[in-house]
Amino acid sequence: MNESIAKKRNLPKLKLLPYSEYAGVDKDDPLRFYFWPIIGKLYRRRIELCLAECSGGKRVLEVGFGSGLTFPNLDEEYEEIHGLDLKAPVEEVGDVFKAKQIHTRLQNGSVLSMPYEDGFFDTVLLISILEHLKPSEQQPAFGEISRVLKPGGQVVYGVPIERGLMVLMFRLLGFNIREHHFSTEKDVLAAAESVFDKVRIVQMRSFLGAVYEVGHFVKAESKI
Repeated sequence: MNESIAKKRNLPKLKLLPYSEYAGVDKDDPLRFYFWPIIGKLYRRRIELCLAECSGGKRVLEVGFGSGLTFPNLDEEYEEIHGLDLKAPVEEVGDVFKAKQIHTRLQNGSVLSMPYEDGFFDTVLLISILEHLKPSEQQPAFGEISRVLKPGGQVVYGVPIERGLMVLMFRLLGFNIREHHFSTEKDVLAAAESVFDKVRIVQMRSFLGAVYEVGHFVKAESKI
């Protein structure tokens, strides 16, 4: 399946902790939105769509893990959870989940230059991260993702589909998307297709139309 519109799917339910238990939440963190009525359902669903594409395995890397929303779910599917984030307080976030018997390996760093050996991960997951890169950075980012993935490994990403009404709604919430989003879903898709083999693209629909896009790609197996 190359593309679908997400309707009623048997999605994994995002296992949220109580809001007060999360660490490293600053004023720019959208964590609070996940607990709001109506909009919270949309925020949770986009992560659930990404998690539904993750196949499980030994090692997963989440780039831009933030406060670790996905970790309880990923812990059920992978032996090791690794995380890379530009500014998240890795010790504080790690301690939250260590107390829940979820052990993580977290570092600060960029998707454009990742501190991992070649062919290390089964899955690389990026949720609402790639839109923050410039279009010229998309292909280098996917090249670096390919480097750290095993042959046959998967990359799963989620990015917003920008619409005029959505931009207005974010302004009402105090966010100016134009100051943070530099690439469109089309920029991201083109770069992913230039590096990986496409499995499928899934779009999440709301009353605004399609508002979020999840890409699932795999690294080609090595040829002997």
